Amino acid sequence: MPRPYVILNAAMTLDGKIATVTGDSRISCDADLDRVHRLRAESDAIMVGLGTVLADDPSLTVRRVRGRNPIRVVVDREARTPPNAKVLRGPAKTIVAVSRKAKPQRIKRLRAAGADVIVEGAEKVNLRRLLEELRSRGVRKLLLEGGSTLNWGMLEQGLVDEVRVAVAPYIAGGANAKTLVGGAGFAKVRESAELKLSRVTRVGRDLLLIYQVAGVRGAEKAR
Repeated sequence: MPRPYVILNAAMTLDGKIATVTGDSRISCDADLDRVHRLRAESDAIMVGLGTVLADDPSLTVRRVRGRNPIRVVVDREARTPPNAKVLRGPAKTIVAVSRKAKPQRIKRLRAAGADVIVEGAEKVNLRRLLEELRSRGVRKLLLEGGSTLNWGMLEQGLVDEVRVAVAPYIAGGANAKTLVGGAGFAKVRESAELKLSRVTRVGRDLLLIYQVAGVRGAEKAR
């Protein structure tokens, strides 16, 4: 079945960190934040993982430019999204994708808070089936804004078409600081996500790298 075109977008330091060891993720410059909000306005949906919701409490709306708000999608296998989270408030529609592991009372609270809850998968959310469901609801372009665990899950399964990364002129360090992609990782370079550079440009003080995903051999092997 068809799925949306997926753009993984992030800001990271030169050493690949998307947040410091204390969780500070304010990496983008003003010009890059404007770019991100334009990209949101051009997308049908924006997707993040539960970790991003708990760490940053984002609203995931379009504010810095004029444009429409995309559908907000939270991947949250156990329905742990707080009912008072900003992502559940405001003018945009919110979908929370959970697994069958989620407790019914938590699902009920999320629905009472206004979320559209989709149950996909047994132990964890089936990302491929979630994307197919979103496509059936009219989502053609999906913006993936992390975090690192969800980025890994999407890349591992070959569900990302394009990667846009703004590299900021900082080095954060920290063995436990979040990197662009976390998860288990590929065992071999030849099995990992292979990218093709399509554009390089400056955005304020940052360097924007845009890649097309050429293929993920590890994902092909797992099917």
